[in-house]
Amino acid sequence: MTAARAPRLVEAILDWRWTGFLARLALVGAYLLGGIVKASDWTAAVAEQAHFGMHPPAVWAALTIAIEIVGPLLILSGRLVWLGAGMLGVFTLFAAITANAFWAMPAGQERFMATNTFFEHLGLIGGFVLAAMVTELDARRA
Repeated sequence: MTAARAPRLVEAILDWRWTGFLARLALVGAYLLGGIVKASDWTAAVAEQAHFGMHPPAVWAALTIAIEIVGPLLILSGRLVWLGAGMLGVFTLFAAITANAFWAMPAGQERFMATNTFFEHLGLIGGFVLAAMVTELDARRA
C-alpha cells in the first residue's frame, strides 16, 4: 500500500526552507520564553518551585531555567536535537506529573483542567520525539 501524495500546496509548505525552523520554534517557543522570564525574575522562579513542593526550590529553579533555555536552543540550532528533545521531554513528563496529578484530585473543574493539561503535555513529548526522529532521518539521508 502506498501513501497518497500531499496536495501541491502542502508539499510547497513542507518544502519551504523555513517550515522546519518555524515548526521547531512553535514547539519550543513557550519553553524558551518561560526560561527567559524565570531567569529575569529569580524570586518568582524560586517561588514557583516552592509552590509545587520542589526542595530546595532554588536548585530546581536553576535547573528549570537551564533546561528551558538550553533544550530549545539545541532544537532550534539543529545540533544535538536528540539531546534538547530528550531534555525537554523528560522535563515535560516530570512537570506534568508534578503539576497536573489529576488522578489525586477530586472530580470537578480543577481535575478536568489538570487532566487536559496532562495529556496536552504528553502530546508535546510526542512532538519532541518526532523532532529528534526527523533530524536523525535527515542526517542519515545526507
